[in-house]
Amino acid sequence: MISILLVEDDKNLNKLFYTVLSKQGFNVYASHDGIQAYDILENNHVDLIISDIMMPNMDGYEFTESIRKIDAEIPILMITAKDDFISKQKSFLIGIDDYMVKPIDVNEMILRINALLRRSKIVQDKKQVVVNTILDYDSLSVTRHEETIVLAQKEFYLLYKLLSYPNKVFTRNQLMDEIWGLDSPSDSQTIDVHINRLRRHFENNPDFKIITVRGLGYKAVKNET
Repeated sequence: MISILLVEDDKNLNKLFYTVLSKQGFNVYASHDGIQAYDILENNHVDLIISDIMMPNMDGYEFTESIRKIDAEIPILMITAKDDFISKQKSFLIGIDDYMVKPIDVNEMILRINALLRRSKIVQDKKQVVVNTILDYDSLSVTRHEETIVLAQKEFYLLYKLLSYPNKVFTRNQLMDEIWGLDSPSDSQTIDVHINRLRRHFENNPDFKIITVRGLGYKAVKNET
């Protein structure tokens, strides 16, 4: 699942963009200023950033400059009421990838997001190789040698997430928020059910193992030898 970090201090716009993006199938982390957004980035994988310019504490310019010091590749879409050339020029010079002026047409925003994702090859390259096991994001399939298993969507997303960060412990709440969404009526026990299904599917696969970290959550371990 593609994850987007939304940085917008206007509560109504934040809620609107969050709803639109979530309905498009994106996992959305919503924040209201650059400092809060930076904290989210430190603890979560993000594929694309949407940021306002004028915000309290840390504005969009400062936020973008700080991001570009640690990640030169992540796409950044700036959304702002500033429509003058100087503001646009400054934004592009510090490293943004696209610029939209408020009021925002949300349909156009989705088109621009998908274009940015395509250009960064995030969408096309959603494949992961774990020793001899291949996870194909587009087909929700897991292949080892000649055997292919097609998983249910949430099962695949869960496995892909864990294997993307081997040895990293994810809490049940973290996995619920990212894969099921903040508004999901399901509880964290849903994670346990899906983990058990994955273990049954891959109990004979020697390339990886899903480990329970008591009192915390789960992690995936790759067996390289």
